Amino acid sequence: MQAFSAESAADVLYTFSFELILNTSIIMNEILILYYSQGGAVRSMAQLIARGVESVSGAKARIRTVPKVSANCEATESDIPASGDPYAELQDLEECIGIALGSPTRFGNMAAPMKYFLDGTTALWLKGALIGKPAAVFTSTGSMHGGNETTLLTMMLPLMHHGMVMVGLPYSEPALSATTTGGTPYGASHIGGAMDDRPISKDEKQLCLALGKRIAETALKLAA
Repeated sequence: MQAFSAESAADVLYTFSFELILNTSIIMNEILILYYSQGGAVRSMAQLIARGVESVSGAKARIRTVPKVSANCEATESDIPASGDPYAELQDLEECIGIALGSPTRFGNMAAPMKYFLDGTTALWLKGALIGKPAAVFTSTGSMHGGNETTLLTMMLPLMHHGMVMVGLPYSEPALSATTTGGTPYGASHIGGAMDDRPISKDEKQLCLALGKRIAETALKLAA
């Protein structure tokens, strides 16, 4: 049997420790992009925000969605969606160093599936798991005055109850002043039209990318 010297054992231990630290660092530098999308616009925004996140060195996006809810109390969803992004778990919120939350507008507020998921985060609130982490919000509405900004503002409320630090979009972003479609200082937004068939505009796209970059940069600074 081959004998190991103390030096060899130390090298193995060092390598193992380095890999463990590296893997932990990768996990802890993830930004959660959590969204609900029915027509596909919010999902497209989530992907753009993820691109913005990953434009920042050391940051990685983790994209998750939430299942639909039903008025039928007997209705159930599979734990794994048939297609698309995985469903979020509380562990995702706890592991990531920042969160971007997205939902379409429903009468000036977030959609029920997202509200239902957030209502189930009490365990995280009780132990203060999200305190001090940055959060951003994004939405898509059918019309220019269909609740775009109120949805973003009301989405902030549960995040603030969790003690999160809100990150918006400053007017140093040229697209925020130039846009004639979506885009607000409260977060990224899209005007999808009555049939949800309008493509994301150039300015809306730029603001999604900027929001992803901004929350990633903020999260890395706060986690340092």
